[in-house]
Parts: sequence; C-alpha cells; structure tokens
Amino acid sequence: MAEGDETNDERPRQAAALAGLVLEEEAARRDAQADEELLFADDLLPGVGSEELSLRKGLLMGGGATTFVVLLILNSLDELQTSAFALLAPDIRDTFGVGDGVITFIGAISAAFVVLGAVPMGWLADRYRRGPVIGWSSIAFSICVFLSGIVPNAFAFFWARFGVGIAKANTIPVHGSMIADAYPIGIRGRIGAITAIAGRGVAVLSPLLVGGITEIANGPGEVDGWRWAYYILGVPVIFFAFAAFRLEEPTRGRWEKEDVLGDAIAEDDPLPPSMEAAFARLWQIRTLRGVIVGFSAMGFGIFTAPFLENLFLEDEFNLEALDRGIALAAGGVFVMVALVFIGPRFDRLYRRDPSLVLRLVGALIFFSAFLMPVQYFMPNVASFVILSIPREVMLFAAFAMVQPMLQSIVPYRLRGLGSALGTLYIFFTGAVGGGLLALFFADAWGPRTTVLLLSVPTTLVGGALMVRAASFVKLDLSQVVQELREELDESERRSLDPDNIPALQVNNLDFSYGKVQVLFDIEFEVRKGESLALLGTNGAGKSTVLRVVSGLGTPSRGVVRHHGRTITFSSPQVRSGLGIQQLPGGRGVFSDMTVQQNLIMGAYKYRRDRDDVHRRIAGVKALFPGLVGREKDLARNLSGGQQQMLALGITMLNEPDVLLIDELSLGLAPSVVQELLELIDRLRDAGQTMVIVEQSINIALQISDRAIFLEKGQVRFEGSAAELLERDDIARAVFLGEEGG
Repeated sequence: MAEGDETNDERPRQAAALAGLVLEEEAARRDAQADEELLFADDLLPGVGSEELSLRKGLLMGGGATTFVVLLILNSLDELQTSAFALLAPDIRDTFGVGDGVITFIGAISAAFVVLGAVPMGWLADRYRRGPVIGWSSIAFSICVFLSGIVPNAFAFFWARFGVGIAKANTIPVHGSMIADAYPIGIRGRIGAITAIAGRGVAVLSPLLVGGITEIANGPGEVDGWRWAYYILGVPVIFFAFAAFRLEEPTRGRWEKEDVLGDAIAEDDPLPPSMEAAFARLWQIRTLRGVIVGFSAMGFGIFTAPFLENLFLEDEFNLEALDRGIALAAGGVFVMVALVFIGPRFDRLYRRDPSLVLRLVGALIFFSAFLMPVQYFMPNVASFVILSIPREVMLFAAFAMVQPMLQSIVPYRLRGLGSALGTLYIFFTGAVGGGLLALFFADAWGPRTTVLLLSVPTTLVGGALMVRAASFVKLDLSQVVQELREELDESERRSLDPDNIPALQVNNLDFSYGKVQVLFDIEFEVRKGESLALLGTNGAGKSTVLRVVSGLGTPSRGVVRHHGRTITFSSPQVRSGLGIQQLPGGRGVFSDMTVQQNLIMGAYKYRRDRDDVHRRIAGVKALFPGLVGREKDLARNLSGGQQQMLALGITMLNEPDVLLIDELSLGLAPSVVQELLELIDRLRDAGQTMVIVEQSINIALQISDRAIFLEKGQVRFEGSAAELLERDDIARAVFLGEEGG
C-alpha cells in the first residue's frame, strides 16, 4: 500500500480516537457533576423531620384563621359556579341550540381562559400586597358570573365565560402563595385537604342547589331556568371580596426561613422578579417541570370529563339536571370523607420523606385510569356511580397533595409565577387541546368514546411522569436550603459590616445553555471602585458570566447582588436602571448613523429631559476628546479603535455604577489598544467599578486590581494581578489558549 494511502487511513482512526476521548471526558465530567450534586441531609430540608403541629396551633402561629377562612370561602364559591356549568351543560346547549361538541368545547376552553389571567396574577402576587389583588379579582368574577345568565346566545356566553376565567385566575397563584407564606409547612397538607373538602362539598351541593333552582325556574315547556342559577351564584362572592381587601400581608418565605435558618430574616427593599427570568429559573426545577408536564398530559381528560360525563348521563340514562346532580353528588361525599384522612397523612409523610408524597400522587393518578373504562360500560346509573367513587377519591387525593408539595420547592420569591407557570402549561395544553379534540369527537363518536380516548391514556402518562419527578424532590429542596443559607450569611455580613458591602457579588452560580452546563459554582466579589479582570481560554465562560450579571441569562443556581440587593431574577432594564452597564465585544455602534446620532440614540431613555441629554453627551465628549470634531462622520467611517471608543462613550452616557467590558481589544491594532487603555485608566482613576473580560493577559493586568482565571466554567484562580503573574501555568494557559470565551 502506498504511503499516501496509509496516511489517509490513519487520519480517520486518529479522528475517531480524538472523538472517543472527547466523549469519555464529557461523560466523566457529567458523572462527577452528578456525584457532586447538592444534597443535604433529610432533617435539614424545610419541613422534613420537624415536630408534629396541630392544625389549631399552626393557624395561631400564622396569625389566626381569618386569611384561611376568607380564601377558603372564595375558592369554594368559585367551585360552585364551575360545577354549575358542568351540570347545566345540557340545558345551556338546548337553550342556544348547539351540539354536544360546541358546549363541551366552551366548557373546556373556559378553563383555558384562566391561562390568560394566571401569568398577570402571578406577576402581581410576587410584587404587591395580595389581599387587594384577590379582592378586585373576586368582584370582577362576581360580575362575570351574573353576566353568564343574561347572555342571548352561545357566542355571548363564550365571552362571559372568558371574563369568568380571567377573574378566576387569581385563585391558584395568589391564594396559593399567600397561604404558603401565612401558615407553617407542617399544616399545609391539612390546609390543602380542607380547601379540597370545602370545594368538593360545594361541588356536592352544587348539583342539588343548581339543579333545584333550575327545576323551580323552569316553567312548562321552558328550558331557560338555568339562567337563575347564575343570577344567584354571583352575589355571595361580593361580600367576601371586600373582606379580602383587609387581609394582612404575610412575610414572604417566613416558614421556610424559620425552619431552615431559625429566623425569618427580611430583605430590605427587594427588587421584583422579571417574568422571563422567573420562568427560566422555574423551568430548571426538575420536580416542578415533571409535575407540570404530567398534569399537562392529564389536562386533555381533566377539563372535558365533567361535561362529557353529564352529557353521557343524559344521553345514556335520560337523567334531568336534578337527577344528574343527585347521581354525581354521591362520589363527592366519599371524596370529602377520604380527604379528612389524606391531609394529616400528607403532613406525616412529608415530615418523613417528601419524595414519597409525589410517588404516592403519581401512583394514585396512574391506577385511577384503569377504573374509567369499567365505569363507562356499567349497565345502570347505580353501578356507574359506584365505580366513580374510588376513581374520584384517588384523583382528588392526588390533586390535594400536589400544591402543598410544590409550595416548598418553588423559591419563595417566585411562588406566584411558579403557580402561574403550571397553570399556563396545564390549562393551555390540556384544556385547549382536550376541548378541541372533544369538539371534533363528541358529536361523531358520542360522550363515552370521547372521554375514554381523552382520559385513559393521558392519565396513565401523567401518573408515570409524576412518579419519575419524585426522584428530584430532595435535590430541589436542597437547593432551597442552600439559597436560604446564603441569604442568611449575607444578612449577617451586612449587619456586622454595613459599610463594606461589595458593589457586585456573585455566589454559587451555575448556568446552562439548554442541557449544556457552562458555569459551575462561580463565586466572586467586586468592591466599589475596583477593577476585576476575567481571564481564561476559549469557552471558559467569561462572557457568559457577564451575560448573567447584566440579566441576559438566568442562572440555574446561585445569586447575583448589587450593593447587597438581590438582582438574580431582575430584568436587564431594572439592572440598567441600577447602573449595571455592559459594553459588548466587537462593534457596539450604529454604523449607518453619525457619531452625534449614535450619542443621541445612546441617551434615548433620557429624552424627556433635553438638558440632561446635553449634559451627558458633553460629559462623554470631555471624557473622550477623540470624538470631538467627528460628530458628523458616519460611524462606519471611523477606525476600529474610534468605533470602540464611541461604543464605550455610548455606554458611559448611562453613568454606570458597574461597568462590564467584554473583549475591549478584540481585533484592534496594538497602537489603538494602547489609546483605549489610557481611556480605561482614566476611568479607573476616577473610581469607576469595572469587570473586564480580556483576551490578553498583559492588557488585562494593566487595567485591573484583581484577576480571576476561569477554566471549563470554574474558578481556578482568584487574586491580585501580581499574584497572577507568578502563576506560570495560568499565564501559559491564557497565552496558548485561543481567543474568545
């Protein structure tokens, strides 16, 4: 064989060997990461291993039962009208002259309307006093329920239900977060069970109450008696809506803090979380993600089943509204009895091992699916109702336990949006998807076939997903513990040395692009007036650190603080307003605009005060005299160094408190770089706080007080510039590594 052929054969083998080494190294790193995942002992997790609390004592510790009772009644009245719609579906269908598919679609899609209100409600719950949010939402709810009774056709009824759904959206994110902050972890299972009992009790009475009102209001040959049910149902909500305005606002995260730290420390002037950052962080909580996906799958059957069940009872057994109400009430009674035992059982099981709670939830959901096919082939009403009882008990027991579990796993700052995220996926996916499928199937195949096709497979999938999610419970609770401990450490440091708080602080920072983690436990501080250099080879994560600090990326773990205030979940706009400004690498100018136009655009957010804009632009020109006389030149006609100078000038228009610079010298000639270094030196002498990512170790050390060396997303060195120069291994890594990162 020729020598050239041997060489050609050898190259694929070398490439394959190299690929194999890369894959082995990545696998080893993932295994090491899995071994090092944060996991605290069970008795250190919030609520685990704690002493048993009586319900009465727990309510008193939370300031009394008033908050719980008001929210309980409002939630129950909400369940009353929801049950009414399911029961009255055949009557409403007959009044408006529509088919089974249309009325089932309206019923299911009404639940999806909650999605449109859930996110704003969750956003409000994490930012403002929750009592007024609940009060105004309940008033709107009452009005829309009343309007549901006076609409003339199905189209108008659809929009009335739209209003009900929007107003109802406060129940899950606002009520849930308020209860979690108001009452101890040790009684949350019983509170959830009592809420479910009350809701189910109303659902049991609803068929009798609503069916009775309908029968009385229906005259001979009339089918519009259902309207009176809606006229009456909206009235009681008004009274308790006004009571909600007076509810006391609980301390956020109080009980997790007291259980883990022994003290409910309060953060002064907390910054509100941004919706984007909150959702990014919440979706990284594996337990929450598993539950959301599981319930989203189940939603195809959950939201359509009540309507299809009532339609089936009328079509198959010729039951009128009151008869259907009596038939369906039986299962609700057994559910209420079961929930009496389930609440205490949840609290005991959670104290023992919280992962067992979610495994039990998943198992109950999974096995409930096997009862539905048998139930829908029973020959009479009695056997149909008897088979519904164990299935309802299993499902409602599971539903009652999920919310208290998730309240402990979601960071207390994000509880409202955490519930909203679940609502968004569950209602939008399940209710809309199930409603659309029911619209197509119900008229063609009938209620029985439709409910079995939608409910059985999705329930099996949902239960299996929740059993799988249980394996992440302790890991997610451990992260809650770490965040609380870090918050306590910072609080103690601030109280001991309030005059020595860093301008910028990063602790325990992890960050991933999708499934690829690129930052691992990053930790550093920058003092006021200090200049810090971030060094490292290509792909070390230097620029990613700046992205996280400026709010362009949300960490999966860790905290970012500005002068002691937590900004981890704050938006880039909020951080910019606080004075955190970033100069991006490469060209940061509008090339088709003049220098003056670039400066005016850079000061756009100050446009309402022209004098302030002129002052800022004049200050930049004084700082960078090289721009003077070039105001009418297009930015693209400037040299690379002048464009970088202009980009830096645009950033300085915001008078940054902390200046983040990414690759200042990238692609520039040495003479131009030296000119820029002189400008940076002037900023440094003026006391500007800076974090500088730089490809050249020599340049970085000229303009920095301290340096951090990153390798594969981890801090390998932190110290003064002089100490870094003594580390030949790091210097070689920077010099020999490729640019960027």
